[in-house]
Amino acid sequence: MFKFLFGNPEHKDWTLGLYNAINGSSYDNPDDIEFNTIDDAVYLGMRNDVSFIILTEINLWEHQSTLNPNMPMRFFLYAAKLYERYIADTDYYPYSSTLQVIPRPKCVCFYNGTDNYPERQVLKLSDAFDGNKDGDIEVQVTMLNVNYGHNRQLMDASKQLNEYAWLVEAIRRLQTRGNDLETAIDEAINGMPEYFSIKRCLLLNKAEVKGMFLTEWNQEKVLAQEKQDVLKQVAIDMLKRNLPLELIAEISKLSEKTILALAKKIK
Repeated sequence: MFKFLFGNPEHKDWTLGLYNAINGSSYDNPDDIEFNTIDDAVYLGMRNDVSFIILTEINLWEHQSTLNPNMPMRFFLYAAKLYERYIADTDYYPYSSTLQVIPRPKCVCFYNGTDNYPERQVLKLSDAFDGNKDGDIEVQVTMLNVNYGHNRQLMDASKQLNEYAWLVEAIRRLQTRGNDLETAIDEAINGMPEYFSIKRCLLLNKAEVKGMFLTEWNQEKVLAQEKQDVLKQVAIDMLKRNLPLELIAEISKLSEKTILALAKKIK
């Protein structure tokens, strides 16, 4: 859904507006944006959410609804493919005796999951280095919490991002009231204020929009279940070692009730 709104050539003005909001810039020509998002039809099994070149920068944007500390590695792999394409499409000559100028990379990940997360945090590839963190390759990713009500300055500067955050929050709120996901999506879109700039686009593409939300929510559900299964296995391993219940609960983040239920199963 994020890609549909901010990686769409038909709405470069929204992409440019979000870019300006993030960087404090004031570019006013959407045609300065040249999308180069990776399509897995070209690179099998690899695609990113949104990437584009604007003037002297190559921007990589990802959207996440689950926490992932491995984003710097993912950005590193995406960037390698994008620079490979840049070399192929330009007169860049890597064996030149003079320095060949390339666009500088800017990596941003937009987080709107339900776990608590800071307004802004920088993740580094070196955080994952085994042993000494002083390696010769570094990638840093700026993580921004774009849940509704967070990062107010950014939201105020990007009208469309704020509207998207409002929509996600509305869908979640309607679900907590007992609505199924499809109904929640319909009611949330229909209930958007008329002055929301993304509303007309969503209504014109409602079936596609619903499909994207359903796919994303299902993926989120699967990932959450996988995470729960891993935590349960951690708790089981600790139970087998006869570790204290309080310690197991602290490390696994599971409730004591869940841990006691697991203990009964392994007896």
